[in-house]
Amino acid sequence: MFTVLEGEVEFTFRGETVVAKSGTTLNIPANAPHRFKNGAATPARLLCVCSPAGQEEFFLEIGKVVERRTSLAPHLSAEEQRSFIEKAKALAPKYRTELLGP
Repeated sequence: MFTVLEGEVEFTFRGETVVAKSGTTLNIPANAPHRFKNGAATPARLLCVCSPAGQEEFFLEIGKVVERRTSLAPHLSAEEQRSFIEKAKALAPKYRTELLGP
């Protein structure tokens, strides 16, 4: 389940793309292919609830912990982004996760 806390996030699920604005909640079944991205010029924040538990470990392992829940995500250089994506690809099978292309 994803709730957009701030900004706008573009979600694609079952071939349909929607732009979810602040306050919108989307429920996506477990193991259902989906993707999301911030296509706007302003930052966005999401609350993601994973059920059953376990998927949050993937995000903890690939991401960087921020100081506070309202902190902006760290800016990544092009090289850091490539490294992040490669790390996510390498760890995906461990968490039974399939990464979708852009």
